Amino acid sequence: MSPAKQPREEVHVDVEGRTLRLSNLDKVLYPRTGTTKGEVLHYYAQVAPTLLPHLADRAVTRIRWPHGVAEGSFFEKNVPQGTPSWVRTVSVPTTGSRGESRHGDRLVFPVVDDLATLTWLVNLAALELHVHQWRVGRNGRPRNADRIVIDLDPGEPATLHECCQVALMVREKLAERDLDARPVTSGSKGLHLYADLPRRLPGEESTALAREVAEELQAAHPRLVTATMTKARRSGKVFLDWSQNASSKTTITPYSLRGRDKPFVATPVSWAEVEAGAEDPVGLEQVRMEEVLERVADLGDLFS
Repeated sequence: MSPAKQPREEVHVDVEGRTLRLSNLDKVLYPRTGTTKGEVLHYYAQVAPTLLPHLADRAVTRIRWPHGVAEGSFFEKNVPQGTPSWVRTVSVPTTGSRGESRHGDRLVFPVVDDLATLTWLVNLAALELHVHQWRVGRNGRPRNADRIVIDLDPGEPATLHECCQVALMVREKLAERDLDARPVTSGSKGLHLYADLPRRLPGEESTALAREVAEELQAAHPRLVTATMTKARRSGKVFLDWSQNASSKTTITPYSLRGRDKPFVATPVSWAEVEAGAEDPVGLEQVRMEEVLERVADLGDLFS
């Protein structure tokens, strides 16, 4: 005999004039810390004024953990069935979707530009919000990339400490190209470095730019840096992932939670913190959601 199902607890809330039905607020999504869905919703509501400008006009891919991070997750690009009519969407051409699209050769993404849409998605246990490096134009079509990102991913036994060391090298390489890098802890293992572009570039050109930086550093520091996708070659090195600049690729947005064992967040940090992390193996660590709110209150938006 299967156990009786527990009643689905629901509350109705008004979010900027939209009535939303929130469910299972006491469900634990992060078992190691006991963090509940209600606490996750509270985090996103509190950080929304800082987060939303970085989501504006960007198509959002979500990773959802309906039963918490100890259970399975799934990527979601298309808006799900039952999406409210007031949610802004964008239809993007795609190839090689491997059957994931219900819309033929197009994907229909949500655009998260208000608190109601953000709350609706988080209520679906969309812990992670991933975006492209391009924005949607007024005509509803994707524009060229307005920034590049380089993902610094440490291969064991390398850690965030080595990522900080390499980040300083990447900063110099980008500065040589008149690009100002901004560091963000990934909320997972490494660091992300973003730089706004002086003019919009097609995905293949922004990808080539990031790859050029990565390969120059690989040539100069082969024992510490790799630009090669092959995982077998990453041991003890920092992999500079340049491929996330392709038009079809996404990266976790700053201030998004991650589906890790603890509620870590992709957190903008200062270069002083990165420099400290380069000097001291524990000088910089991944940041939890409650710490992020404290940082925003004290430091403002380091990513702006």
